[in-house]
Order: sequence, then structure tokens, then C-alpha cells
Amino acid sequence: MQLKLKAVVAAVTLLAAGTALAQDLLVKIGHIGPTSGAIAQLGKDNENGARMAVEELNAKGVMIGGKKAKFELLAEDDAGDPKQGTAAAQKLVDSKVNGVIGHLNSGTTIPASKIYLDAGIPQISPSATNPKYTRQGYKTAFRLVADDTQLGGTLGRYAVEKLGGKNIAVIDDRTAYGQGVADEFEKGAKSKGAKIVGRQFTNDKATDFTAILTAVKAAKPDIVFFGGMNAVAGPMLRQMKQLGLNAKFMGGDGICTADLPELAAGTIADNQVVCAEAGGVEGEQKAGMTKFYDDYQKKFGVPVQIYAPYVYDAVNVMVAAMVKAGSADPKAYLPVLAKTDGYKGVTGTISFDEKGDIKNGALTLYTYKGGKREQIAVVR
Repeated sequence: MQLKLKAVVAAVTLLAAGTALAQDLLVKIGHIGPTSGAIAQLGKDNENGARMAVEELNAKGVMIGGKKAKFELLAEDDAGDPKQGTAAAQKLVDSKVNGVIGHLNSGTTIPASKIYLDAGIPQISPSATNPKYTRQGYKTAFRLVADDTQLGGTLGRYAVEKLGGKNIAVIDDRTAYGQGVADEFEKGAKSKGAKIVGRQFTNDKATDFTAILTAVKAAKPDIVFFGGMNAVAGPMLRQMKQLGLNAKFMGGDGICTADLPELAAGTIADNQVVCAEAGGVEGEQKAGMTKFYDDYQKKFGVPVQIYAPYVYDAVNVMVAAMVKAGSADPKAYLPVLAKTDGYKGVTGTISFDEKGDIKNGALTLYTYKGGKREQIAVVR
């Protein structure tokens, strides 16, 4: 009799558990970034930010439309390659994700954005800065950082006004990001009277820059600007040192990472490099960002590279829209996401304009001293 009673109790418990699970709402959050290839460390940084947000949301027991939401992260690798990026995007669409965070690079974000538009799935890029991304008129596209027009232009003006640049050489890696930010830098520098003494090109997989840098050295620049990523900037800085090219070196957020000194094999002189990260916090907001950096380090055992906090905020902004809409259905929460205004994130206050761009986007200028990245200023 006791065995039968135990069996009945067990059956009722299982039934109750099944009913509870049936009432849970499964929400699939897609993340795409380059977790293989030359900038895998940046892609993994992004994915870690997404994973951190999802785990915290599950621990909180978020309710959406009266149901307890269970968040699942579907992470894909685009290797920074446009073709692989669109294939990965289609895979997430086929998996019926409720929203996508990514991609990291402009060159993968832009082509993938059409796939998400056609599927009606909201996409928030935490890092793509090419202006074209949000100027295609896609209602599903959002970004959390200032674009190249602001980033590149600000750096160009800073090069002249603060660093005293007169003769400037510009190099880019021919990617959507690298060329875009270099073009805007050149415009900004020229607007303040600088002379562009050379424009050179490489690619995002190059390792030998001898020919380019020899030509640059002959032009005697006081500043060299590079539009590209840290995996290329590091070897380029090493080879500048070998050639005796002692100019200041500038770049956008692609080079502005914690591990740039390591990639440059310790060849960076103090204050030689000036770069800008899209985003930035000041005053009271610094406490939230500092806590995130500390929590991230404890969780993953490595420091934040660049974009993890923006990915973290992107996931939370998306989920906040779902909660407000009372639904994780993209059709229901997309209009709410578009009206996001005044959301307090670790990266600052988040509001979207009519294009899906962040309003009043900040930039943080950095340099490197003693092999460590140091903040110069936050500008808007």
C-alpha cells in the first residue's frame, strides 16, 4: 500500500512539474559574432556578454505576459566573414529565435540585416559602426553605439586640435568598417586643416606591411591612422617600430582593446596610440560599468575586451521590450523596442532614434601607458 501511495505521489509530482514547465515561456535569443579567426577574442567577449545577461535573466525569473520566461542563448560563429554571417543568420531564423544580438563587424551586420528584416526579427548590433546599417530603412535594425560618422570624424578633429597633427597618413583594411571609419577620419582631419600625405590599403588578414609602411615613412607623417581591427594593428605597430617610423598611431574601436599592447609585442611607446571606443560613461554611471567589468572578470577569468557590456545591455533592452509588450513575439515587441527611451544600462542611458540608432551616443578616447589602456576623455 505504501509503495502504491509513493507511486501516486511521484506521478502527481511529475504531472505538476510538467504542467509548470508547460506554462513556462521559452524565449530564444540569438547571438552571432566571430568566435573563430583573427578577432575571435572579440567575438568571444561579445558572446560572454550575452551569456552573462541570459543567465542573470533566468536567475531573476522574468515574467512575460503572465508566464515565467526561460531564456535560451543560441550562439553562432560568423568568423567575421559576410558569407558565413548570412548563413549563420539564416540558421537563427530557421531556429525561430525571438531576437538577435549581433553581429560584431559592419561587414557581417549589414548583409545579415536583410535576412532579419525579411523574417521580421529584431536585431541589435552592439558594435557595428558603419552608418549604412541603420540607413537602409530597416525597421528591425538597432545599434547601441555611435556610428563612424561621429567616431571617425571626432578622431580626425582630435588628431589636429589636440595632437597637433599636420601631415597625416591613412591606412585601411578595405572592410566596410575599416574603410568607413578611415573615410570619416580623413574628412574630420581635413576640416581642421590637416594634409593627408598618403592613403594606403591592406586587408583584414594581412601580416606584412613593409611596403605600405615604407611608403608611409617616406611621406614623413606625424600621425598614422589605421581603419581596421586589433589583429592587424598589433603587427603593424611592431613593423613601424622596426622601420623607425615613430609617428603617433590612431584608430577606431576596432583597435582599442585591452590586448593591443600584447598584439604589438610590447612595442607601443607611452601615449603613442590614441583610439576611440564607441560608447562611454561618466559620473554616477561609472559605478555600474565598473561593477560589470569586475563581475565579468570573476565569471570568465579574463578582462573585458570592448563590447561585452554593450551586448549585455542589448539583451536586457530587448527583454525589457518583451516584458513591456507582454509578449516575446517579434511582431508584438518590435514597436515597443523601437520606442525605447531612457533605459538605464551599464553602458549608459539607452534611447533609440527613428533610424534605430542610439541617441546622443558617447565616445571614449583612450591611450596606452606601460602596456595598459588608459582613458583620456568621454566626448559626445
